[in-house]
Amino acid sequence: MSTLERARCGLKAHPLALDAAVAAGVLVCMVVGSFAVPKDGQGVVWGIHPPDPLSLVLMLLSTAALVLRRRAPKAVLAVTGTFSVVECVTGDPRAPVAMAAVIALYTVAATTDRTTTWRVGLLTMTVLTAAAMLGGPLPWYAQENLGVLAWTGIGATAGDAVRSRRAMVQAIRERAERAERTREEEARRRVAEERLRIARDLHDVVAHHIALVNVQAGVAAHVMDKRPDQAKEALAHVRDASRSALNELRATVGLLRQSGDPEAPTEPAPGLGRLDELAATFRNAGLPVQVARADQGTDLPAAVDLAAYRIAQEALTNVRKHAGPDARAEVSVVRVGPRLEVTVLDDGGGEAPVPEAGGGHGLLGMRERVSALGGTLTTGPRYGGGFRVHAILPVETGTGTGAETGTETGAEARAGTRTGTASRTTAQGDPA
Repeated sequence: MSTLERARCGLKAHPLALDAAVAAGVLVCMVVGSFAVPKDGQGVVWGIHPPDPLSLVLMLLSTAALVLRRRAPKAVLAVTGTFSVVECVTGDPRAPVAMAAVIALYTVAATTDRTTTWRVGLLTMTVLTAAAMLGGPLPWYAQENLGVLAWTGIGATAGDAVRSRRAMVQAIRERAERAERTREEEARRRVAEERLRIARDLHDVVAHHIALVNVQAGVAAHVMDKRPDQAKEALAHVRDASRSALNELRATVGLLRQSGDPEAPTEPAPGLGRLDELAATFRNAGLPVQVARADQGTDLPAAVDLAAYRIAQEALTNVRKHAGPDARAEVSVVRVGPRLEVTVLDDGGGEAPVPEAGGGHGLLGMRERVSALGGTLTTGPRYGGGFRVHAILPVETGTGTGAETGTETGAEARAGTRTGTASRTTAQGDPA
């Protein structure tokens, strides 16, 4: 830090000392200026006659009042203005006591608003100029009297300019701080949305594959002694499901890698092209699944394709976990104009299991995926038994199709969770 900057910081830390220094400088200028004596036809002549005692006292009192100009600017202006009027009426020759009033007027203009500056400035200019023109021995049109008008106007204008510049700098600083806060909030929002998306993907992958592993492991344990061939087949399905889960987890966790890290091996994101493979895994787990599609030739955006697959996956996982051992499921995918409709039905055969404590996030995750794309999701029990999941996804949307990062409001999410949980619990048990 340079010497000038250190001095500036020290003066800002001690404003009273700065005002005292300004007052001392004004006093010196007034004392020196009091030796300038106007001569008729000869302008100003520097004489050797010192100021009279009254003028010296008025100069001392005016500059002493300037020390408090920051604390009480209007009061200091009133005091210095009064001393200036007294000097204009009694001084002969006149001492420049009005200089203190000009400094006080500058301070008022710099610390108040423009309306106050206009009012106080016009009043000060009028009073001091009138006192100089009417009270002094000089002619009213003398240059010295008109100088009072000019200097008071300059003081008010300079103070208003300084105040305007300070306000502009403060506004620029506030805008910069606001922009910085906005960037930080936007970054936090994006991080939260990305965390929610990754959590949703992890839930879909883990819930689906672990449910299949649990079922096949139960089958293997049940038939291990009497039918070892069937047990080996069930264990093979367990191995395939666990391998698929690891691959999808590796792809999802790869999104968390920082730039510059070695790329993790990934596979393409699943979509409706793997719907038959998905249905086959559930058939191997003992859940009869029928697939009906009327969307051949449809070119879907990546986000819509992934969302449709995950909705079908989660809905079938809920059927396998909660609809009973004798349940059957139907999956239909239909293209209707600019929309894609995905429907998963089950007949709810068998007895519903006892709901687990705490509930799950399956229906909530499906609702968030659909809301992120601007679609609608309807879930609830079917008439005569069973459960229905119906999603309408816009194939051509103005927003949301590029990446599924959107989330619904907290109230909607909570409402969806309560509705889905209550419906599934009433019909078949707790959702995934």
